[in-house]
Amino acid sequence: MGRTFVIGDIHGGYRALRQCLDRAAFNYQSDHLISLGDVCDGWPETKACVDELLTVRNLTYLMGNHDLWTLEWMTTGVRETLWGVQGGDATILSYRDGVPAQHINFFRESLLYYKLENKFFVHAGFDPSIDISLQGMDVFLWDRQLARTALDFYLKNTPGRFTNFDEVYLGHTPIPFLHPIKACDIWLMDTGAGWSGVLSMMDIESKEIFISDPLPQLYPGVKGRSKNKS
Repeated sequence: MGRTFVIGDIHGGYRALRQCLDRAAFNYQSDHLISLGDVCDGWPETKACVDELLTVRNLTYLMGNHDLWTLEWMTTGVRETLWGVQGGDATILSYRDGVPAQHINFFRESLLYYKLENKFFVHAGFDPSIDISLQGMDVFLWDRQLARTALDFYLKNTPGRFTNFDEVYLGHTPIPFLHPIKACDIWLMDTGAGWSGVLSMMDIESKEIFISDPLPQLYPGVKGRSKNKS
C-alpha cells in the first residue's frame, strides 16, 4: 500500500479533482483515497468525477447528503425541488446520456463513516457524546454542529478536544479558508469547491496539502450552486 489521502467535497468539479490528483502525483494502483462525499451537484461534471473515482483501485467513498439525493433520483426518478437548485440540475444534465448501473452501485455501496486505526472519517459530523452505533444517517450526512464548534475553537485559538479519536475528518460544512484547517482533533476539509472556493486533498500521514485552482476559474461562465447552502 502506498500513501493515504483524504479529499473534501468535489461537487461535480472534475477539473479540480484531476488537478488535486495530478499535483499529489497520486498513484491509482497503490495509493488509498478517502473521499468525504458529495461528489455530486454544483459544477457540470458529476458523471466524469464518478468515472474518475471508479478508476482508483483503493477508494473509500463516504456518502454525502447530495449523494443521497442523487441516488434517490437515479433509482426512483424523484427530483426534489431543493435538490435541483442546490446543484441537482447540473448532475441530471451530466447524465443526459443515461445513468450507468455502475454509478448507481457506486452510491449504493458508499459508506456512512470509516475508521482507519484511530482516525475517523465522515461526511458531515456526529455527536461525540453518543456511541457511533446509536447514530444514524441524518447525523452522518447532515450535522453541522461539530464542524461549527470546531471552527469556532479555531478562530478563537481555543485549545480543547472533542472526541476520543486521534483525528476526525469532516466535509459538508464549507470553511472560510482556501486550505483545510485543524481545530483540536478535527480536520475541516470542505474548502468551498461547491461554491467559489477550491478543492483540497491531503496526505493524512505527512499532512501535505494539494489544492486546486478556484472552481470559478476552472469553469468560467458556468453558474454554480444556489447560495442557500445544504
